[in-house]
Amino acid sequence: MWGALLAVDASGASAASGGGILGGLVAGGFMLFCMALGLVALVGVWKVFTKAGEPGWAALIPIYNVFVLMRIAGRPGWWTLLLFVPLVGFVVGFIAIMDLARAFGRGIGYAIGLTVLPFVFFPHLGLGDSQYQGA
Repeated sequence: MWGALLAVDASGASAASGGGILGGLVAGGFMLFCMALGLVALVGVWKVFTKAGEPGWAALIPIYNVFVLMRIAGRPGWWTLLLFVPLVGFVVGFIAIMDLARAFGRGIGYAIGLTVLPFVFFPHLGLGDSQYQGA
């Protein structure tokens, strides 16, 4: 019994695991699902940027997209640097998201939704009937 549990094949996987292909399919499917959610969120952010009069392609550029988001939310661009400070970044990020929601006429509940479920709330904000009211 212990021999089967301790047996290791040439790839380093335990012979007792027996789910190599199935595990790979599940992991690959989960990865595709997460990529699809990320793409949906990206489309939502793109549309939020265009509604606010910013170029949609800015959503594709790391760090610059946060800089643009700060401008849309009415915060100075240098706040982007504060996101890299441990603990301070969480507070600054949530304040910026609250200001973003407020700039589109939404409240704190919507800001929490943007934080927790961005793949639902960003597309709703960008593709829905919300209008940018300025910061």
